[in-house]
Amino acid sequence: MLKLSGVIITYNEEDKIETCLQSLVGIVDEIVVVDSLSTDRTKSICQKYNVTFIEQAFLGYVEQKNFALNKATYNHVVCLDADEYLSEPLKQSILHLKSNWVHDGYIAKRFNYFCGQWIKHTTWYPDKKLRVFDKTKAQWGGLNPHDSVKFFNKDSKADMLKGDILHHTYQSYSEFNQRVEKFSSISAESNFKLGKKAPIYKIILNPTWAFIQSYIVKLGFLDGLNGFIISVQTANIRFLKYIKLRELIKKNS
Repeated sequence: MLKLSGVIITYNEEDKIETCLQSLVGIVDEIVVVDSLSTDRTKSICQKYNVTFIEQAFLGYVEQKNFALNKATYNHVVCLDADEYLSEPLKQSILHLKSNWVHDGYIAKRFNYFCGQWIKHTTWYPDKKLRVFDKTKAQWGGLNPHDSVKFFNKDSKADMLKGDILHHTYQSYSEFNQRVEKFSSISAESNFKLGKKAPIYKIILNPTWAFIQSYIVKLGFLDGLNGFIISVQTANIRFLKYIKLRELIKKNS
């Protein structure tokens, strides 16, 4: 029977981490939590679940998740954020893998709960995530803060799992605004380090397309006001990323 490691990174997650941990109990054979020096009850909650709790100052989203991945005992892992948990159908899918692992990784849809509503459309659903994989075949990559799992070999295969990763995202519009500001700044800095440019056409066209894709193509209007808000902010984060990148380029030229 194949053994699995559950891998999570945390920072001040006392309101959400217990639900995440509970969903992994009985599914994985160990839980590794790498914590960015939380000042709340995150550590004491984790210790109730007999996790391997490692404290590590935050290295960046991609870097911190790969640090955590390297602490897992087993090669086959289930990676979750602290505000995510496994649905019952997804639990059964993962249990089935323990005796039927075929591919290098497995993808699950992420179902987002936003300001009191499950979002069924926009670019938020189906939000496909590769979160169950062989860590000898893949690791975290991408540009901070938009991390994702990347295979080392382009020939690696992934299959879809039944069930959703349930994600309790922003609980207020002000929290959403704050995160958009934070993530757009991190993204601009990451792109600046890579020497990316921010031409005016991208500042205009990319946010415009982001809104059209989310609200019209992906039927965000069916999610009512929240669908509109998500679509506007999806455009806004791209707009902010480019103007902040442009500002960084100007300051350093």
